[in-house]
Amino acid sequence: MEDWIDAVRLELGLEAAVDLTTILDVARYAAHNVARPAAPVTTFLLGYAAAQGMDVADAARKIEALAEGWTGADKA
Repeated sequence: MEDWIDAVRLELGLEAAVDLTTILDVARYAAHNVARPAAPVTTFLLGYAAAQGMDVADAARKIEALAEGWTGADKA
């Protein structure tokens, strides 16, 4: 997995570190508490928030709290 991440980062010209554990945790919360297809979209949004300057750990905590309490129409 680390080799893949490094290859993608190199291909896209990205220097940012990747916190794989946080990303996978966010995906898990979204998949289990919202809907399975929410996982990739949610991790994209996490990355987008990071690109906008938000701290990844803070964004992850907000997403996880939202997912834990999710009762929306998309609930799996």
